[in-house]
Amino acid sequence: MLPLFVDLTPLISSFSIVALAEFGDKTQLAAITLSTRYKPSYVFLGALFAVYLVDGISVLVGIAIATFIPIFWINLGSGIAFIMFGIPTLHSKDVDAIKVKNQKLSLIAPFSLIALMELGDKTQFTVIALAAKYGTPTLIFLGIIFAYLIVMGIAVVIGLNLTKLIPMRYIRIGASVMFILFGILFLLQAITGATFL
Repeated sequence: MLPLFVDLTPLISSFSIVALAEFGDKTQLAAITLSTRYKPSYVFLGALFAVYLVDGISVLVGIAIATFIPIFWINLGSGIAFIMFGIPTLHSKDVDAIKVKNQKLSLIAPFSLIALMELGDKTQFTVIALAAKYGTPTLIFLGIIFAYLIVMGIAVVIGLNLTKLIPMRYIRIGASVMFILFGILFLLQAITGATFL
């Protein structure tokens, strides 16, 4: 017999914590920036798949992910990826940015960059802690899904409208600087062990 009352505290907790933690966080800022360069629907889907994969694994596997993938390698890989993405963006012409929007691979870039950002992020560890506390992975994961639908939806809308307000060359320079800055901060985290992001 199914219970008549389901405690929704895990769902509400995970939704509230993730939505607040990610609003204005580097993941949302990256999605905004990616939306100025890639097709917004690809950014939205790529970002959602990335966070669902990383946080889904966090819910199911828990603390084991931190054991198998040391934070040093996560930060090092993230730093290199962001710098490698930022430098070509800085040197690309506005016409190139439009062509990139039509490439089939434009779903892969948002997915891979945001997945790297989420590995070892405070949200991942929060999700692990919530899953350990409540022991209800389905409700925790549903809360995460709803939170990221809102956070990434807002990011894509902002990114899409940004191109209408600001000339593309300025957006391209800003995006490049942001990616390179994130890359440097990730590398500094890997080298020093300090937490900047």
